[in-house]
Amino acid sequence: MITIKSAKEIAKMQKAGEIVALAHNAVSKAICAGISTEELDSIAHDVIVSKGATPSFLGYGGFPKSICASINNVVIHGIPSKDIALKEGDIISIDIGAYYDGYHGDSAATYGVGEITDTAKLLIETAKKAFYAGVENARQGQRMGDVSAAIQQYVEKKGFSIVRDFVGHGIGKALHEQPEVPNFGTAGTGHRLYPGMTIAVEPMINAGGWEVKVEKDGWTVVTIDGSLSAHYEHSIAVTHGEPLLLTVER
Repeated sequence: MITIKSAKEIAKMQKAGEIVALAHNAVSKAICAGISTEELDSIAHDVIVSKGATPSFLGYGGFPKSICASINNVVIHGIPSKDIALKEGDIISIDIGAYYDGYHGDSAATYGVGEITDTAKLLIETAKKAFYAGVENARQGQRMGDVSAAIQQYVEKKGFSIVRDFVGHGIGKALHEQPEVPNFGTAGTGHRLYPGMTIAVEPMINAGGWEVKVEKDGWTVVTIDGSLSAHYEHSIAVTHGEPLLLTVER
């Protein structure tokens, strides 16, 4: 069931979202060659709990850490570890969620470690710009397919591929709510968008083919062809006017 949030609920989601943004800011400043993904996890965890919130991912379905840290060909759900250190030229996708006052915020971004290749730079830029191309269509009266199609068209125009096996989602009192938010589709189809809908829009794009697989740990998702992957996400609210980004600092 799709839930429509009140103005008071959206304000609470903005508070949860700001905590997510603060955690992203702290992690992004710490990213460098030699740091472990477990250290990045600890930085985000400390920011979240210092604000009176709870990491949304910690223990979710058995996930063992507070953030997802996905390096290079890891698409999503990379598990932070003291044994995984960043190297010059890597790219890393950081996904962070926070639960505060009954509501979740969820956001992801991909960062470069030092000097990265031109392909990696374009991949990261494309994931971000595809998000905004999609969100431009997240308006009252439009359909989910309008969001999805805009993302797909932007990504494929740049020569990259869209992951098909994982999609965005509704968000609110639960981390994952209805509706699903695909990053591919046909304009004019899907759920009608109404003010008060809150969704996490999150393009996951690959430099090679779109096919992915889940590793033996049951979480880590990688590109089958070993190509680089980038991820960009914000939680947003559909309004009577411009779409409202919830997971930003204010």
